[in-house]
Amino acid sequence: MSKREWGIDDPQETYWFNTRTGEVEEGPQSLSVDRIGPFATREEAARANEIVAERARKWAEEEAAED
Repeated sequence: MSKREWGIDDPQETYWFNTRTGEVEEGPQSLSVDRIGPFATREEAARANEIVAERARKWAEEEAAED
């Protein structure tokens, strides 16, 4: 999914969650392997682990329904 599809035009105006440090970053600052994002707001980035878990749960439910 492209940044534009996420509604984000400038990657420097995005927020990322650093999984190594547990901190929110403004713009892509750390290595991509340590980041989750991009997110449109600081608040969304701070909830990155929760958002990822929710998406994974939904995908698992969809796959189970297809079986």
